[in-house]
Amino acid sequence: MGSITLNKVSKVFGEANVIPSIDLEINNGEFVVFVGPSGCGKSTLLRLIAGLEDVSGGQIMIDGKDVTQAAPAARGLAMVFQSYALYPHMSVRKNIAFPLKMAKMDQSAIDKKVEAAAKVLNLTDYLERKPSQLSGGQRQRVAIGRAIVREPSAFLFDEPLSNLDAALRGTMRLEISDLHNQLKTTMIYVTHDQVEAMTMADKIVVLNRGNIEQVGSPLDLYKNPRNLFVAGFIGSPHMNFVDGAYAQSKNAKMAGIRPEHLGLSKDSGLWTGTVKVAEHLGADTFLHLDVDGIGPVTARAGGEFGAHHGDRVYLTPDESKLHRFDDKGLTIRA
Repeated sequence: MGSITLNKVSKVFGEANVIPSIDLEINNGEFVVFVGPSGCGKSTLLRLIAGLEDVSGGQIMIDGKDVTQAAPAARGLAMVFQSYALYPHMSVRKNIAFPLKMAKMDQSAIDKKVEAAAKVLNLTDYLERKPSQLSGGQRQRVAIGRAIVREPSAFLFDEPLSNLDAALRGTMRLEISDLHNQLKTTMIYVTHDQVEAMTMADKIVVLNRGNIEQVGSPLDLYKNPRNLFVAGFIGSPHMNFVDGAYAQSKNAKMAGIRPEHLGLSKDSGLWTGTVKVAEHLGADTFLHLDVDGIGPVTARAGGEFGAHHGDRVYLTPDESKLHRFDDKGLTIRA
């Protein structure tokens, strides 16, 4: 089991109300990602669940049991940190076995658990190496292996990939997602990278200034953001926001259109713009434009669309994909 319920959980540091009040339900076996900009409270919330920070108010339940005042070790959770936190003088085998040694488990049982975890994580050939002899991705897998052998109710990941280069981050995203599919254990994952959130999560929790802006599946948040903040945070490149006469013509204070929902042409279109920067990425081309009467706009085109700085191009928004927002920044539903 690994269900986690937060009832009006809050956290105050001195006079700073970091997390005003949060209610959240995490179901057994879900992969939940906390995402938001730096300082939004996502890591603090994870530490409250882990018991590494004391709550200022509210209640934390794990599998129906109140653990609000319970010590971290009594919560049945395992945390994987950004810094790996490996013991440099110990082999991979001993690093993975360490929590079981501390629990005074029988050595034969420890060996079986370590071998099983190493097999899942493709670390069998590295068990006698020291951390200094491993790549960053392998070190992170060792840290995950140390969590696996504890057979926790849930895994907590605190920005575990931020120390890796882009290629390794992509590989580790796949490995952690595959691990979740194998273990079927609840995972809570903290990141500021919305691409990680979109590609890994069953459920995303978007945080802003300690408050939950929206909870939902990746596609639900992409297609149906509840406000300007979520609309601007989810999606890469970010949604374009247009005010003024165009928004008013759509009975909105602000209109939003994603870069991939702008049709591009060199002949005709609703808007006309000048290319400021063209990013040619192979399969895709991202055009950053100054659109007449609108302002800065980003458009996504196929890699074959040839455009360069100074070119004039035409854009037509797909109005079936248009998002409308009122004067409070909330989505206007049709």
